Amino acid sequence: MINIIKPAQVLRLLHINYVLARRGLDDIIFAIHLFRPFRFLMYLMPWNWLPRQRAPQGERIRQALEDLGPIFIKFGQILSTRKDLLPDDIIDELCMLQDNVPAFDGEQAQAIIEKAFGQPINEIFASFEVEPLASASIAQVHAAVLHDGTSVVVKVLRPDIMPVIKRDIELLYIIARLAERYSSDARRLRPIEIVSEYEKTILDELDLMREAANASQLRRNFENSNELYIPEIYWDLTRRNVMVMERIFHTPMGELEKLKAMGLNMERLSELGVQIFFTQVFSHNFFHADMHPGNIFIDSTDLQNPKYIAIDFGIVGSLSPEDQRYLAENFLAFFKRDYNRVAQLHVDSGWVPKGTRVDEFESAIRSVCEPIFEKPLKDISFGQLLLRLFQTARRFNMEVQPQLVLLQKTLLNIEGLGRQIYPDLDLWKTAKPFLENWMSEQVGPKAMLKGFKKNLPYIAEKMPEIPQLIYEALQKTAKDDSAQRQQKALQDLSEQIKQNHQRLVLSIMGGCLLIAGVLLMDHSPANQYAGMSIWSWILYMSGGGLFWLSIKE
Repeated sequence: MINIIKPAQVLRLLHINYVLARRGLDDIIFAIHLFRPFRFLMYLMPWNWLPRQRAPQGERIRQALEDLGPIFIKFGQILSTRKDLLPDDIIDELCMLQDNVPAFDGEQAQAIIEKAFGQPINEIFASFEVEPLASASIAQVHAAVLHDGTSVVVKVLRPDIMPVIKRDIELLYIIARLAERYSSDARRLRPIEIVSEYEKTILDELDLMREAANASQLRRNFENSNELYIPEIYWDLTRRNVMVMERIFHTPMGELEKLKAMGLNMERLSELGVQIFFTQVFSHNFFHADMHPGNIFIDSTDLQNPKYIAIDFGIVGSLSPEDQRYLAENFLAFFKRDYNRVAQLHVDSGWVPKGTRVDEFESAIRSVCEPIFEKPLKDISFGQLLLRLFQTARRFNMEVQPQLVLLQKTLLNIEGLGRQIYPDLDLWKTAKPFLENWMSEQVGPKAMLKGFKKNLPYIAEKMPEIPQLIYEALQKTAKDDSAQRQQKALQDLSEQIKQNHQRLVLSIMGGCLLIAGVLLMDHSPANQYAGMSIWSWILYMSGGGLFWLSIKE
């Protein structure tokens, strides 16, 4: 298949390179394999002839991502939680992408709200702050007060955001197709399917009605919970491009030093984060998939028992029952150091080719996992772990599972947060009891009782119909039995006719042979009597035998 790049996409590629160059990131352009032979051109650019005052590298990277738009900002947000992969100065700048993206004009936001509701802003809210509270890549939020005195935040989509998103998604598809066409490693990573999954995810973010529905579901899942609080959504004030939600006044997760100074139980907070993650993935099968610090607040009312508060529900995920079960069993087998089971599960699930030798794959997994087992987060080199995982995946042709990419992104965020909150967290000790309990609920008496309780309303609904259903079933059985008896009678009759036919043929053949034998015996000349008598007796005896068989029952 020929990949045709449209002029608009060529212009976009040129614009990306222009932004990198303008922000003093020429070295990033020429570090790309395709442009490395032309690295000398960097020294021929006029702006590199004389020394110039440049902002720190982290600031330049952050500014370039902001200039390039939502998709690039999302990438920066993911990296912002990975202090183990990037220098602190770059991480500090990327953290600013979590809720400090340049805002659009507040008057424009007010106009969008008035158009969505067909009313002046003062009829919708008792007060509305034109200056935004925070601004992100897809939308920004403004503080407001309802006419009953309730404090809320109003989320407004950025104007004309859809064409920008679609343009960059098309560009990602082109890059993915080229990568898949020219690189065997890229084919194993299935880039086209990954871009497709990402496209669905980010387009969902552009519908605030869908986000409001996600928030409502999460709120029900954690109703009366002491672990996670989800703000209330005001449905009568929510539209596709505007959403109104309860305002949160607690401490943002990004202010970790403030939380520590308050004397908050950071160990409890980190363990709680792991429990919430596993609860969402395995118990609810509905998880918040954008858990960077900009989307999390901490309720510190009780310093020893803090509580998470989540916002921004544009990206959520769920798993198929098969993937959910395979993941849980993989985690448990890993915690028990049963690497043979881990290897076998990967083969059974199709995550590695069917012909893979389980013993060899087991050995490779052991070499990756043993160095990190039972270590606190601070002692695990995530960069080295990723490198060894990629090497193992390449060796055994392990393919990326697009349906799990969102979960892996979430796990990356959670693990990064854990490092920042409490680096001494023992992830294995925290997660293992939860998974063991979950697995016990999936099999055995508990699972049977759960299934019965789930189907009880249906059984109760059908209970009045059961006598009639039993009667109809018996009638059908009786009819079936009658039909079967008739069928058997016909088969018996057919068999009897067949047997009678065979007997008739045998009796005719036997009679003919008997007659032939007698005639041959009576009419044989005297000089031939000795020889012919033998044949006459053979015919006579054969005929008699066939005739006897024909009359034998």
